[in-house]
Amino acid sequence: MISLNATREPTGKLNPEPWLSDPAAVSVMNALSAGGADVRYVGGCVRDALARRPVADIDIGTPEAPELVMQRLASADIKSIPTGLDHGTVTAVKDGQAFEITTLRCDVETDGRRAVIAYTDDWIVDSSRRDFTINAMSANRDGDVYDYHDGIADLAHGRIRFVGIAEQRVQEDYLRILRYFRFYAHFGRPPYDEGAFSACRKHAEHLKDISAERIRHEILRTLAALEPADAFIMMRDAHVLEVILPEATEIGTLRAAAWLASRGVIIKGLKPDRLRRLGAVLNPKCDGIGVASRLRLSKKEATRLINMKKFAPIFAVPDAIGDVQPRIKRLGNETVADALILAWAARLADEAKLPASETAMRLAALETAFKWEAPVLPIAGADVKAMGIPTGPDIGTALRAVDDWWTEGGFVADRDACLEYLKSIIDKGELPAG
Repeated sequence: MISLNATREPTGKLNPEPWLSDPAAVSVMNALSAGGADVRYVGGCVRDALARRPVADIDIGTPEAPELVMQRLASADIKSIPTGLDHGTVTAVKDGQAFEITTLRCDVETDGRRAVIAYTDDWIVDSSRRDFTINAMSANRDGDVYDYHDGIADLAHGRIRFVGIAEQRVQEDYLRILRYFRFYAHFGRPPYDEGAFSACRKHAEHLKDISAERIRHEILRTLAALEPADAFIMMRDAHVLEVILPEATEIGTLRAAAWLASRGVIIKGLKPDRLRRLGAVLNPKCDGIGVASRLRLSKKEATRLINMKKFAPIFAVPDAIGDVQPRIKRLGNETVADALILAWAARLADEAKLPASETAMRLAALETAFKWEAPVLPIAGADVKAMGIPTGPDIGTALRAVDDWWTEGGFVADRDACLEYLKSIIDKGELPAG
């Protein structure tokens, strides 16, 4: 599994990074290395720093056992949480920041979903159990990078390669299939690694045994990439989508949705939104209900996905987007914005280039959906009761009737006009059925 060029000496250097000198990180590293242990930063923080990307989570590796790690942290008055002792992981909390610390490991046994591990003090052995070369690098506190599997070169060239034999790594943990496409979406460039792709395609059917929560996590993180469409094409060609998300047929719409949010140039301030992109890639006939249930989306996420799929068809034609304020009043800003973007992306997937007038109309409608605040109806339930309507469902029915009239009129009617209209429908017995 180790590159022929592997050396135990550092082969790279991080540029100056704020987190390397952050007082909390320095304190944790001081505590962990108090006994002379070779403690290093590992995984994503090293990869992202080399790629000149923001570093979110700082993970640390140590050759010392978790129990000793906790003792060293306690001696330095740093809080520790035994978040994963079975896997050798302790979380240190310093100045409100969390640092995940994991003892170096090797795999003793794997079954495609979980591994039995043993501790080791060998950094090369630990790096050899990691999934991809770009995730197997480590760096000491001075920023010296240890790269035993040519991860620096792979990162520079957009190559996503498994450490060692691709098929073996996939069989150790089938979730790595989805992780492969996720990291390709974020860091990869064509051509893809044939060995990695072939291993993923060969074992795609095993994804049916992976939990919905883990699948959801990987799909949404893949969709968070700047341009995830190529990764979805690869997943389609590897028969992965037919196992985990057969409804994901609209990759052209996904690409268009990503383009609309590309660096905020097309629509100023619009950023990648993974749930909206999930809606974009789903077949137009998919209502989102089954997908939300299968992926175990939260209630809030499920409602949003279902709403955007339900209302996107409304905005398929330009004539429907001239005045979106009434729809925002009824559906809410987020639902209308989601539906407008999905409809726009679908149009671009079909037409590639839209008339300038339609583009301007869609852009104006979307800006309204983002910024416009719907006014509040100038009458309330007490006004309805004052006109003789008893407490009960008829109060809400009357208010909705006035609100519909007020909204259709462009929200210009004042309180007196609304009261007059309310009185007229009550006197005429025209309250709609509740």
